[in-house]
Amino acid sequence: MRLKPVFLPLLLCFLLSLANFNAFAQATRLTLDDAVNLAIEYNLNLQKHQIDLAASGYSEKKLWSEIFPSINASASVGYRTGLFSDTSNSMVIYNIGLNVNLGLNAGIPYTIRNIRLAHRGNILRYEDARNQLVIQITKRFYSCVAEKNNLLFLEEVLNLAQSQFTRNEVLFRNGLTGELSLMQSRLAVENARFNLIAARTAYNNNMSEFLAMLGMSSDSGAELLGEVNIKKIDTDAELLIREHLHLRPDIVRAAQEIERLENVRMQTAMQSRSPSVNLSVDWNSLALDPFTDSLSATARLSIPIDPWIPGTSRAQAIARAADAVEKAKLDLEITETSARTQIHSLSALLRNSWESIFIARLSLEVANRGYQLTEQGFRNGTIEALVLQDARNNMANAMQRLLQAELSYFNMILDLSAALNIDWKNFIQIYGVIGE
Repeated sequence: MRLKPVFLPLLLCFLLSLANFNAFAQATRLTLDDAVNLAIEYNLNLQKHQIDLAASGYSEKKLWSEIFPSINASASVGYRTGLFSDTSNSMVIYNIGLNVNLGLNAGIPYTIRNIRLAHRGNILRYEDARNQLVIQITKRFYSCVAEKNNLLFLEEVLNLAQSQFTRNEVLFRNGLTGELSLMQSRLAVENARFNLIAARTAYNNNMSEFLAMLGMSSDSGAELLGEVNIKKIDTDAELLIREHLHLRPDIVRAAQEIERLENVRMQTAMQSRSPSVNLSVDWNSLALDPFTDSLSATARLSIPIDPWIPGTSRAQAIARAADAVEKAKLDLEITETSARTQIHSLSALLRNSWESIFIARLSLEVANRGYQLTEQGFRNGTIEALVLQDARNNMANAMQRLLQAELSYFNMILDLSAALNIDWKNFIQIYGVIGE
């Protein structure tokens, strides 16, 4: 059967809509890499850093501007005549001028160094902000994944409670169980349903906040693809400090600040105490008819005296610049001490947290087995419904403790890798224990 021409455009629109729908459906299935890329593209703070980075990069490429002379053009028109004398010599005066002024001093090289240093600092700030955003998105991503897994388990708990309630209804109608047992099983169903609703509400709120960080709407139907797979980390805090402490962004920034202030100190001293040279060229056209002009050039050498006298304002400025360098060195020492303490603390927490994961896994195994035995005893009539409900709750609590322990351990890995300025995937690959 051939389609009529009038249906062809409708069929084409339908096929295009179906293709767009399929593309949208695929786009809403987010991996961690997808989420990170969207967050980097959307984050407004990173966009601000990019503006600063572009501006400092432009300044670094135009270093010649620091020694480029100032150029000023001037033009004027006037009228000259006698006030009390003969006015026959009255005339209109035109003046066109050009001034080129070049000032040179010994502080210019240090100004250029600080321009380059400012660009390196902006690169570091952008990379640090980007890394911090990646860590934040990774934490949020796997937190939502863990919450989703918890929802699946709570749904299973609700199904177990509902099945138990259904069996108790049958037993009650046949006179094989009491009313209290039936009411307890019904209460267990409602408690399980309430826990599921509360957890789903929290998950939806957290997902909405997470998608907002990616520039996506909460009703986009996004699905996160990933699992919290952790591996035991074996680290030596002192070894980590020796190998990675100098790579921390705050340490690098503190060192750059010392370098910047040292340049400022030298710039201040050179500008204040060193001789400076000023070259000036002036050209003026005094009249147009007949044309007359003049050209003058001036070279001036200035030798400062007062900066060499202690207590003068410029001598105090040099001293303050030197004090700022010493304070920056103390700030670097404080930052290094704080960083060492943080790395030691996170390493110790990782070791202790792995024990809590081992205990949580064992507790879940015991709780699962306990529920199976309790359910079997309940079916045989040797265990009451309330005991079965407690066993089911213990199983749910053990599962939630394990999910929380694993997520907490994973977040500590992220924090320690960030403290060392290492990509967390590489950190796990290097320091992860095989078989754990």
